[in-house]
Amino acid sequence: MADPFGFLKYEKKENPARAVAERIKDWEEIQVPLSTKERQEQAARCMGCGIPFCHTGTFFGGKKTVSGCPNDNLIPEWNDLVHQGRFKDAFERLARTNPLPEMTGRVCPAPCEQSCTEALNGEGVTIHENERFIIDTAFEEDWVKESGLPGESTGFKIAIIGSGPAGLSAAWRLNQLGHAVTIYERSDRFGGLLMYGIPNMKLDKEIVQRRIDLMMDLGITFVANTEIGRDIAAEELQANYDRVVIATGASVPRDLKVSGRELNGIRYAVDYLTETTKDILKHGKQATSRKLEGKHVVVIGGGDTAVDCVASALRQGAASIKQLNINPELPHERTADNPWPEYPQVDKLGYGQIEAHEVYGGSIKLNSINTTAFIGAERGQLIGVEVVRMKDRYEEIPESKTILKADLVLLAMGFSGPERSLFEEFGVEEIYDDNTTNNERILVAGDAKRGPSLVIWGIKEGRMTAEKIDQSLRALVYQ
Repeated sequence: MADPFGFLKYEKKENPARAVAERIKDWEEIQVPLSTKERQEQAARCMGCGIPFCHTGTFFGGKKTVSGCPNDNLIPEWNDLVHQGRFKDAFERLARTNPLPEMTGRVCPAPCEQSCTEALNGEGVTIHENERFIIDTAFEEDWVKESGLPGESTGFKIAIIGSGPAGLSAAWRLNQLGHAVTIYERSDRFGGLLMYGIPNMKLDKEIVQRRIDLMMDLGITFVANTEIGRDIAAEELQANYDRVVIATGASVPRDLKVSGRELNGIRYAVDYLTETTKDILKHGKQATSRKLEGKHVVVIGGGDTAVDCVASALRQGAASIKQLNINPELPHERTADNPWPEYPQVDKLGYGQIEAHEVYGGSIKLNSINTTAFIGAERGQLIGVEVVRMKDRYEEIPESKTILKADLVLLAMGFSGPERSLFEEFGVEEIYDDNTTNNERILVAGDAKRGPSLVIWGIKEGRMTAEKIDQSLRALVYQ
């Protein structure tokens, strides 16, 4: 390391967020990047430890949450290069493993930082914001296109179904390796959840479109508004391509089938967020639609998507917002059974909750709450949500039922998995660890294989799937 004592010289400093009163008036990104000098100081805090837990994703102790980077990013190396001011070298090192760092640099929860050795007794090194700095600098300096230039054409053609993180990652790598790639997307825009599942204030859609435009410029073909199995038969796709990658994500939202579910005013979070983004793309980031003015909103779910719904509803003028979570509140500090380097299972406020707290003058989070019914008016319009408080082991507390006023309920309880019809179309019955299937021409990557997960997992699996395809196709040449 250029400065082995950097972590002692500099305190951890993250990109500051714009003031709540300012940012809730628009859909612009929340963060304000640090200066170059400050960013180099943050990179200098990486101490070059002998055993860097940060760049290998591991499920310690059988926990469900990964600790460290699942994508094997060479974090200590590019941190050191940023500190030295060798930004192009840092980009080249980052691009070896991550083809979409502008996405993870904005939306990744950074399990790498939690497993950082310095986090054992301190706050850990800033990593994902350094990653954002590297790629934003690379785009400004026009270094990115060169890194994606395709190699000598192999003559093989690959179809990718889905343009989310896994699909884009696979396409980028396959194109680099010289294969002809076509991405099919059933939506009107490309990017999957990067485009329509994550709000603009977390991930500006110009950033997503910038990457897609570059991929088009590099020779990758994108086909929108096309659903395989409806607009194009699976048999036709297999006949026209040497390999097909299913990267459609885990797109089936979890439902809440209680009394009154059929009422008007109950929506899946993903549909609401998609509609909100489409409004922004149509009217601009400064156009804060007040379509929820005077409306009472209830968000059911405790994850990032629920927080995104809270932040979006707030910007649309909701009169009140409540976020319901069936799980009990997490501890505020690590417990003995959740030691470093495991991902910390602790309570924290998301950006939307922070905003709502300031606007409404109190916490909107209600933990240990179960929804038991939706209440409607005579014409089938939602007017309330019946809830009950829960105790340990998720048992209802007697006589604790109450009704919350609600004009809109957003179901943000995650996703149960991928749509199965596409697998049936291709005769896929088994998916193996290396992303291959019982149909040798079909591979599956990302959330379509592993279920709901992080963007970085999709990027890793897309890249690995691309390399698996390349290996198998090149082997055919020498048979």
